[in-house]
Parts: sequence; C-alpha cells; structure tokens
Amino acid sequence: MTTRPLCALTIAGSDSGGGAGIQADLKTFAAHGVHGLSALAALTAQHTRGVTAVHVPPVDFLRAQIDACFDDFRIGAVKLGMLANAEVIHAVADALETHKPPFVVLDPVMVATSGAKLLADEALEALRARLLPLATVLTPNIPEAELLLGHAIADDEAAEAALVELLALDPRAVLLKGGHLPGTGAMVDRYDDGEALLEFEHPRLDLEGHGTGCTLASAIAANLCRGLTVREACASATDYVHGALKHAYRPGKGSSAVLDHFWRKHVEPPPA
Repeated sequence: MTTRPLCALTIAGSDSGGGAGIQADLKTFAAHGVHGLSALAALTAQHTRGVTAVHVPPVDFLRAQIDACFDDFRIGAVKLGMLANAEVIHAVADALETHKPPFVVLDPVMVATSGAKLLADEALEALRARLLPLATVLTPNIPEAELLLGHAIADDEAAEAALVELLALDPRAVLLKGGHLPGTGAMVDRYDDGEALLEFEHPRLDLEGHGTGCTLASAIAANLCRGLTVREACASATDYVHGALKHAYRPGKGSSAVLDHFWRKHVEPPPA
C-alpha cells in the first residue's frame, strides 16, 4: 500500500460484555471498512443485566493513548463516549485542541438506562464549555438533551424546539435521537445543522437494545472517514443502527439485546 488509510479513533469506556462502549465502536468501524483506534477513558465491569464496577484510569495515561494514536495514524474522525468526570473531559478537550482532528462526534453519555444521572454538575459544565464547541455532531438521546438544556422534552413539538436550543450550545450539528419519546408510530431522529432540518424515520422495534448510542455515533464517525458529508453520514448511520437492531441477539441472561454490527454481511455487500 502506498497510502495510509484514514482511521477512526474512539475515546470512551470499555464494556466487558461486548455490547456497548469501545467494543461496539470498534465493531462498527470494522463493519464500515474503517481501521479503528481506541483510547480507554474508563473501564467497566458489566453484562446484559447492568454495570457492577467502574475504573477510571489516570488522565495522563489517557492522554498518552490519544497522543500515541495521533502520532502514528491518519485520524479522519474522533468519536467521544463515556467520559466519567471533569478531569477526564478537560484532558480530552486539551488533546483535541492540540491535535485538531477534522471531525468530532460527541455522544454525551450522561444518563444511565435506569434514568440515573452519571455526571456530576462540574463534569456537565465542563462538557458544555469544552467539548460542545469542538463537536462536529452532537448525538444526545432525549434524557441527555434534557440534562444539557435543563428542562423536559415531552413530545415531538418540544423535540423540534430542543434542536434549536442544542445547536445554540455551539456544536456544528445536532442529531437528536427520538427513541425515548412516547408513541407507537415511527421512531424519528431529528437533525439540524443551522441550514437543514431533517427527519430520519424508522419503524419502532419492540426490544431493548444495548449500545445503540455508541453504535450510532461510531457509524457517523466511520462515514465521515469514508468521505460522506455530515448530513449523509448521519442519515446512513441511522439506517445502519436500525438494521443492527433488527438483527440483534441476546448473548447473556438479561433482557438487553446486543446489536449485530455485521448484519449487512447477511443481507447486502459491505459499503464500497
């Protein structure tokens, strides 16, 4: 090979159960034909029934991982996931400001499946101040958007208004995931980049998926590495996640279904 391919870097937490976090990110990158890199910001002990322990490595070691990746690889996009505290968020922001990757996809992991808030107030403020202005795409679900904005988002009309408020926090684009909104009709993800308002609709699936947010953000990052525009990357990523959910399976004893990140191998050729 005469040229090195563009790579995608995930800075996030690991999932020992293999369904979310770094593990889901790397599988998503591979499914899109993109070489994946990782910097572990947290380690979790978890399975399909929940998280039993979390360990946050020292931030100087996290920075060493990030620097090592940028020193040797052509990084086309960075995906950010679980960043456990303000110190970690500041370290990641410092690294991104130093290395200036072309695209940053921010999945603001702030609310547990149980509804519990995962970030302390100082970490939430650090995320707003340091990471949102660096984000090419912000991909919150409804509970995360509510935490960022400080108010409830109860219906479709409120979700449309929230897009404008989220964009005012200074990311270049927002993809607001609609899976938590009540209703029995189509599930709608809403996109806004200040110039285009788009809606991506998919049939609502009756299952509890594990790792959907990680997978969506990673698919966007991989698509950006492949040369898609931000709008195209988001549209394609929502289709990919819907397919991965349709082909999800249950490898553990819990009710959570793990996405089939390589579902396209069963139904269609991989992306060119």
